[in-house]
Amino acid sequence: MGLFSQASGTKWTYGAVNAPINMHNSNMQQQKNIIDQARLFCERRKERLTKPRLEVLKIIAGSSKPLGAYKILEKLGKVIQSPKPPTAYRAIEFWQKKGFIHRIESLNAYVVCQAGHRHNGGQFLICDDCGTVIEAHMSDLTETVKNSVANNTFTPSSWNFEIHGLCDQCQPE
Repeated sequence: MGLFSQASGTKWTYGAVNAPINMHNSNMQQQKNIIDQARLFCERRKERLTKPRLEVLKIIAGSSKPLGAYKILEKLGKVIQSPKPPTAYRAIEFWQKKGFIHRIESLNAYVVCQAGHRHNGGQFLICDDCGTVIEAHMSDLTETVKNSVANNTFTPSSWNFEIHGLCDQCQPE
């Protein structure tokens, strides 16, 4: 089976090896786990876990939808007095470089990594109706990308693959 197969009409079925992770299923325990992982990460690597960094990660991890930088800044203002845009951007950049969050390029927004922060690229299924983002790790695609860049003597530092459509909850009956 390929990465996707068309089941009926325009409805596509996900057929990759790893199950996608759906942001519809975000919960408080998941947020707590991510924060705990971040604390441990910073402690082990002797990284500073500043209040803005921690709060930005909490904001992104606590959202069921991708958040833009100014929405993050707005929410940050509820827990830190008068934060400036560079404060939010530095925290976003920190977590993105460390693999805890991903930037959804087409939405200019951020989501928490749902896959243990052990990859350089992201593959996302984005619902154009409700805005849900599903982080889907398509192992076949990863191998295809690796082969392509190797054949072209190119070394990527990161990559992002996005597919837009309708999630299960938004598809017409």
